[in-house]
Amino acid sequence: MSSVLYDAQGPRAKRRNIVFTAVFLVAIVALLWWVYTTLDEKGQLDWDKWKMFFTSGEPWSTYIWPGLQNTLKAAALAMVIALPLGAVLGIARLSDHAWVRVPVSIVVEFFRSIPVLVLMIFGLALFAEYTNVSSENRPLFAVVTGLVLYNASVLAEIVRAGILALPKGQAEGAMAIGLRKGQSMRLILLPQAVTTMLPAIVSQLVVILKDTALGGAVLTFPDLLASANTMSGYYGANVIASFTVIAVIYIALNFTLTTFASWLERRLRRAKKSTGAVLHADDVETADAGTVGKI
Repeated sequence: MSSVLYDAQGPRAKRRNIVFTAVFLVAIVALLWWVYTTLDEKGQLDWDKWKMFFTSGEPWSTYIWPGLQNTLKAAALAMVIALPLGAVLGIARLSDHAWVRVPVSIVVEFFRSIPVLVLMIFGLALFAEYTNVSSENRPLFAVVTGLVLYNASVLAEIVRAGILALPKGQAEGAMAIGLRKGQSMRLILLPQAVTTMLPAIVSQLVVILKDTALGGAVLTFPDLLASANTMSGYYGANVIASFTVIAVIYIALNFTLTTFASWLERRLRRAKKSTGAVLHADDVETADAGTVGKI
């Protein structure tokens, strides 16, 4: 039995895939066992290295919670600024006017090509040299600046691609009923493209959240990652346990964000499938009776 995308596997291919799957699973189990035994031999799995996270609130209140607050603050500020800025830049790249389209395209391609860490370091130097921002707040400003410049450029391309992916008939239909291009973009194209763009936008928001760790690693920004370094030193070079807890927190944050986005996408798709008012059975019977009476 064949499909449009691929031919059905024969008996030999099925046996080969089963063998490959079994070998892969064995390799994964062996790797996990090696990691476990190595950590156990080094004493990294001893209860003394993990108990403070389960029996005391000190590491949470002193290190993890302040770092988490700074991470969420930087990520939230970057998201709030980058999302509308990226939408504006993406729409501007579709402008019919070259004096708008060309400069915006240059800006987007420029900042999209520079690593976000370089933008953060440049921002830190810029705030130190030409502004009166205090040394305490400079890392936060630099992290947010780098995240906004890079991710707004990426989001601009996502918006542009989402709008261009719509059928041409949508824009043509809007023009046929007399809508100007700005009205067509605002009322017809952009609302439809949001559902298509949502998975890519959420992926970029997850990138924003994770990239805040660059500030903690390089710019002395007191985020969640920086708190792990301080915490592991305070509890006696407890590196593995500290970074494992921080990694679990990052996973939980990103999973929550993607879960919310999946729910929102399903809700938007269901709303678009709706055909308007729903007729109940009594309404249908009344309409049928009226039709029969006229006949």
